[in-house]
Amino acid sequence: MQTTSAVREQQPPAASTSHPKGLYVLFATEMWERFSYYGMRALLSLYMLKALLMNKEMSSLIYGNYTSLVYLTPLLGGYMADRYWGNRRSILVGGLLMAAGQFALFFSASLYGAGQTEVPQMQLLLFFVGLGCLIFGNGFFKPNISSMVGSLYPKGDSRIDAAYTIFYMGINLGAFFSPLVCGTLGDTGNPADFKWGFLAAGIGMLIGSLTFEMLKHKYVVTAEGTPLGARPERTVEHSPVVPVQTDGPVRAETIAQPAKSFASKLPMLIGLFAVVYATIAWLMNKDWIGALVFSAMIVAPVTILTDPTLTAREKQKIYVIFILSFFVIFFWGTFEQAGASLTFFADEQTDRTLGASVVPASYFQSANALFIIVFAPIFAVLWTWMGKRGTEPSSPLKMSISLMLMAVGYLIIAFGVRGVDANTKVSMFWLITMYLVHTFAELCLSPIGLALVNKLAPARFASLLMAVWFLATAAGNKLAGVLSGLYPPGPGEFAKASKEGINLPGILNGTTQATADVMTKLTELELTSHWPTFLGFQITSLYDFFMIFVGLSAVASLILFVLYKRLNTMMAEPVTAA
Repeated sequence: MQTTSAVREQQPPAASTSHPKGLYVLFATEMWERFSYYGMRALLSLYMLKALLMNKEMSSLIYGNYTSLVYLTPLLGGYMADRYWGNRRSILVGGLLMAAGQFALFFSASLYGAGQTEVPQMQLLLFFVGLGCLIFGNGFFKPNISSMVGSLYPKGDSRIDAAYTIFYMGINLGAFFSPLVCGTLGDTGNPADFKWGFLAAGIGMLIGSLTFEMLKHKYVVTAEGTPLGARPERTVEHSPVVPVQTDGPVRAETIAQPAKSFASKLPMLIGLFAVVYATIAWLMNKDWIGALVFSAMIVAPVTILTDPTLTAREKQKIYVIFILSFFVIFFWGTFEQAGASLTFFADEQTDRTLGASVVPASYFQSANALFIIVFAPIFAVLWTWMGKRGTEPSSPLKMSISLMLMAVGYLIIAFGVRGVDANTKVSMFWLITMYLVHTFAELCLSPIGLALVNKLAPARFASLLMAVWFLATAAGNKLAGVLSGLYPPGPGEFAKASKEGINLPGILNGTTQATADVMTKLTELELTSHWPTFLGFQITSLYDFFMIFVGLSAVASLILFVLYKRLNTMMAEPVTAA
């Protein structure tokens, strides 16, 4: 909302109200990449459950590890592009790696044998190779294509905001269609068909990569016609004074100070990371990936705050980023249940009958993208309307509202399953309504987060602070996997035990005593003999499970609501005389 006249003077008038054709090349490329990602994600948990014969806890663990690492590797991809490859080569390498990952999943699923009770080692190996390719491919692809959008326009061009809106719609179009296409092909009820969904995702990624490769030279260029994203030149800035986001001008040599300071602190930081990593790994029962994500989330802020070049004003703004990053973890930890526990719920306990057909469980992952497409313009108009009247909520308050909406969404679905036994399916109305409310929550948080970091971060720390924001997203996705692992045993587990003559509900409720042989058999079947617990509370139903997310989101929202005025003060620029 704060725009100075100096900034306005720097903004040249747009030569045209139309957008460069390069935007639509990037739009199509990103749309197909998101088609690939979300199509695969719609099937991932179901494939692990039904074809790889994993239990829900293991599926949730792998899901959380995968989605968290997807948000860590862009740090590597961005670094490689900035230093060595450039955007173009990084996007191509990333796209081909992701296509290879999808095809590896296709070959993994092709090895499934009807009625198999043991998973072939090659099937598992190809599965993990596929995830690895997708993780690193996304790291090279995602940060580089996003950064190229703004580079299509002259500095200060008024069309940039609209360009990112168009680009964002491409993301959601891909996210909307992919579960429908990949779900139709792969989520048929026959585990042997998962391969067709993965194949479609792989073909989509190839289409995206080929679109970019064939059209980039002609259309992905600057306003002057210079190709974008080439290998970076190693030039030295000679200007004696460089404008950065501080309270005053900072000399060029000061810009180099973070790197020098980082190098001098490197041994201390390595030691700190090792100690934190070992401690968290021990607390998380040797969850090495979770320890990596959460350790990075702790050590990265220390790395920044101990830099001696930071002014008091800069530190104040950075504290705001760190505080909001902490709350973002809880948002994504609850929001990202879509690909894990909510998929279990859609598959097992949602009445998906629609007329004479049954809606695949994977289809429900299209709901959020559809609602984004419909309601994003409405929210944009709403914020503008409120801004003109001076009533638009500040960014921290919007985030508090977002977390409360997450709590409301889970409260809705908790009421839907309250008092319902494990063998009863509830109306899909509850799940769709929850996704609608969660979309409103996302629109109150996701679009403003990156803009807020860009606004508050000192220029010489912009990349590192953006990395912290992505680390928070990674930590939230890891938390989502951990929480999804608390999903209580249900119809799938009961049926699996019943085939072996085991009364699992009775064992869980304490009405049936399990013998040593029964306990051994349960271990072989990867079934638990006790209800999961969270902070000492036993989770014996889906109502209990969903209330965890109600509580986490509501408490985080209320704490942030208490803090938001103080955060507004920390964010505000000092008033200067005219």
